[in-house]
Amino acid sequence: MRRTGVAAVLALLVAACGAGSAVSDFGTVVKGAKGTTVRVELRPGQRFSLAVADNPSVGDNWDLVEVPDPKVASFISEEHESESDAPGAGGTLYFVFNSKHPGTTEIRLRDCWRCGQNKTPSDEQSRQQSGEAIFAVTVSPPK
Repeated sequence: MRRTGVAAVLALLVAACGAGSAVSDFGTVVKGAKGTTVRVELRPGQRFSLAVADNPSVGDNWDLVEVPDPKVASFISEEHESESDAPGAGGTLYFVFNSKHPGTTEIRLRDCWRCGQNKTPSDEQSRQQSGEAIFAVTVSPPK
């Protein structure tokens, strides 16, 4: 009976970790889109999210191009919210960060449209529909 109890506790812990992994506080939400550059002004210690329209069912596949300067902003998670429960419904993809110390960094999100797992456009249409949303982040000293 003791092994069953330990197994049950472990199962609950694993389930709790999986269920609690989604971030519920997106902080300041800044919207971007392919082909745009958005300026973001923050204070140290501020949570913020970079948001892009996302619909994987039509081919969207957003990624963080590279982690920003960790002295300025730290990446927390990637979260998706659907517009509805309908199959194929689009939504918003949030890349959640915390601002750190005063400075600047550029955060680039790339949508490789219908690229598949190799993350490379497979044809001309995929190349034309793929693109980046750029966020120029400035963390200002506290006043």
